[in-house]
Amino acid sequence: MRRICHLQHPGEAQGGEAKNLPTYPGPNKMRDCYCTVNLDQEEVFRTKIVEKSLCPFYGEDFYCEIPRTFRHLSFYIFDRDVFRRDSIIGKVAIQKEDLQKYHNRDTWFQLQHVDADSEVQGKVHLELRLSEVITDTGVVCHKLATRVLECQGLPIVNGQCDPYATVTLAGPSRSEAKKTKVKKKTNNPHFDEVFYFEVTRPSSYNKKSHFDIEDVDEVDKMEIRVDLWNASNLKFGDEFLGELRLPLKFLRQSSSYEAWYFLQPRDNGNKSLKPDDLGSLRLNVVYTEDHVFSSDYYSPLRDLLLKSADVEPVSASAAHILGEVCREKQEAAIPLVRLFLHYGRIVPFISAIANAEVKRTQDPNTIFRGNSLTSKCIDETMKLAGMHYLQVTLKPIIDEICQVHKPCEIDPVKLKDGENLENNRENLRQYVDRIFTVITKSGVSCPTVMCDIFFSLRESAAKRFQGDLDVRYTAVSSFIFLRFFAPAILSPNLFQLTPHHPDPQTSRTLTLISKTIQTLGSLSKSKSANFKESYMATFYDYFNEQKYADAVKNFLDLISSSGRRDHKSIEQPILLKEGFMIKRAQGRKRFGMKNFKKRWFRLTNHEFTYQKSKGDHPLCSIPIENILAVERLEEESFKMKNMFQVIQPERRVLYIQANNCVEAKDWIDILTKVSQCNKKRLTVYHPSAYLNGHWLCCKATADNTPGCTPCTGGLPANIQLDIDGDRETERIYSLFNLYMPKLEKMQEACGSKSVYDGPEEEEYSTFIIDDPKETYKTLKLIIEGVGTLEQEHAQYKRDKFKKTKYGSQEHPIGDKSFQTYIRQQSEISAHSI
Repeated sequence: MRRICHLQHPGEAQGGEAKNLPTYPGPNKMRDCYCTVNLDQEEVFRTKIVEKSLCPFYGEDFYCEIPRTFRHLSFYIFDRDVFRRDSIIGKVAIQKEDLQKYHNRDTWFQLQHVDADSEVQGKVHLELRLSEVITDTGVVCHKLATRVLECQGLPIVNGQCDPYATVTLAGPSRSEAKKTKVKKKTNNPHFDEVFYFEVTRPSSYNKKSHFDIEDVDEVDKMEIRVDLWNASNLKFGDEFLGELRLPLKFLRQSSSYEAWYFLQPRDNGNKSLKPDDLGSLRLNVVYTEDHVFSSDYYSPLRDLLLKSADVEPVSASAAHILGEVCREKQEAAIPLVRLFLHYGRIVPFISAIANAEVKRTQDPNTIFRGNSLTSKCIDETMKLAGMHYLQVTLKPIIDEICQVHKPCEIDPVKLKDGENLENNRENLRQYVDRIFTVITKSGVSCPTVMCDIFFSLRESAAKRFQGDLDVRYTAVSSFIFLRFFAPAILSPNLFQLTPHHPDPQTSRTLTLISKTIQTLGSLSKSKSANFKESYMATFYDYFNEQKYADAVKNFLDLISSSGRRDHKSIEQPILLKEGFMIKRAQGRKRFGMKNFKKRWFRLTNHEFTYQKSKGDHPLCSIPIENILAVERLEEESFKMKNMFQVIQPERRVLYIQANNCVEAKDWIDILTKVSQCNKKRLTVYHPSAYLNGHWLCCKATADNTPGCTPCTGGLPANIQLDIDGDRETERIYSLFNLYMPKLEKMQEACGSKSVYDGPEEEEYSTFIIDDPKETYKTLKLIIEGVGTLEQEHAQYKRDKFKKTKYGSQEHPIGDKSFQTYIRQQSEISAHSI
């Protein structure tokens, strides 16, 4: 079973924004704010800074797979301070179990105050033992032994964590505190220290009760309190990390108790001001969590889906039926495209559904213009397979536009003081010309899978509308220009061309360029009629030359021809990922210091390099063929989190620390993918470092000892696609299960059509059913497959419920989501009985 979570913040094309932030206590009153996304307290994403605003609009889209468990998804609003540390204005913290309430919904959240005492994460492992002790004089007293074993996942404060614990026995009339040793540079400290407390005063040994009568009330009011602290050198004192309070009365039933507990905030945390003093934040969070079984569980449903391209008619196939029952075609398109891409069946599937749609189209001018399953599947395929194509084609000039800020406004009404309309037109014309040229000359770089789909679209359209000579072009241009290049220019952040949403002036420039490129690619008869604004029609006169139409047609001819290129002859370095990380010296110099340094890392499909700063000459270059394995490094090696290792020939290892857990996973995934085809890839590795003459993991002393742990493997060799076929089938199962009433309604519609050939009933008219009998057969198989998987999920939950222990390391006491799960399972069990 694999458990996969992913998250999107905020929803695509809906943006995130804050409003009514408190004014800055100065003459300007405005603030320069940014927002961070945090798993508990670990930052995994940061927006751009919006300057001089109390209602900043971010409009940023963030997607990640969550590589660890978490309790809260938090969003912090910061005010940038040039001279001091940035200050926190407020936060929104959503408990994991509450994420489904806000799933895919625009929601305004009140910002809450951030108090050091309330910023708590992590868990503690305790053992408590209450015992009778007979003194030398023959009387009995009761002692409590509190063993603090370890903690996990404590927050890192100002880049460091030197934790210690205090253990206090507190009652109405007493308080006794003891303290562990400080553990340096770790947020997963192992203490294993025992503290003894005298609970009751001595009493005569012949009493039957463990406690004196007057002691019982005292003990019931006593509690053991464990506080975690970060030992700080700051004058303000040590930082509070979390606490745990346990009443002693629960030990009356059991003299010994061992469990894991989630740390909690102090009672006085977060009570300072009204919640509405700080403004609010609009978010759209999409969170899914799937339990994925092993591949054989999905065979019947997966096989039914994969043969969709061969079903006649295609409207009777399982994949097409999914598109019919889903509320939004996009819902069905995302997992279908990923599944068909993974198994190499995307081209025949899209060809089949596109051909069926073309046959239903009456007017060649409306071909592929609707939000059909075909359109959404092609959009998703282009986004997945064409991402690096966009990087090579558009990124250099988009970066230049974002950095240079040339004035390009051509609407006379919107001109700023001092701007010249003719100069602005010339700036815009140059940008459009350059982008148009790089697009129309990029045909040889267009991914093969996209070319094969375009070839199929062209053939279907030309065959259906034989009297229209332009339809073979418009069928392709409606995707490559209208739904691929134009949206990427308009919103480069959504296509990973820029890290953030562009500023207003740049956004306006990109809008004007996108409109012009879209019109150039459309090949429509009357160009100026496409513009409702007269200034755009005037500007377009620059491009009313035949050479532009010819260039578009030549480009469309090239990308919609099949089997014409040798990829090796045109291959060029493609930038895949870059950013700052911390690396440990590899020891290339015999007597050099092996210290840690911050470096700018850069990965292309040719090499992995690092340099002092972005744009500097590389200090080290590792050819992709020399990357033999990329694996995580255990924290014990250097007492540092989020580390991984790049293993090279001759057992040379580059140790790297990423900025957070999401970044570490991204780097490991993409380095693994790009080196997957290397012939000398390792099968085993050392999960810990070689230090002080031995490997920390297996204790072997020779530095050339083969690895002691199997390498993680199995990622696809194609650097563009990292797809789990089982996971996508699980998503499709979830959709079928969600829309089961519609599947049953579609079955009724098939029965109605089979026996009654008159006018269609209104409730069935939304379904496309070309062959009722074939469609009914497929529906029956889908419902059977979904039912079988539903039973497997129910059995898995029952087994998990039986095996899971509350208070274990996986489900500490205080885990609200697990408490809810236990309550639900208890209700299900009672209902079954």
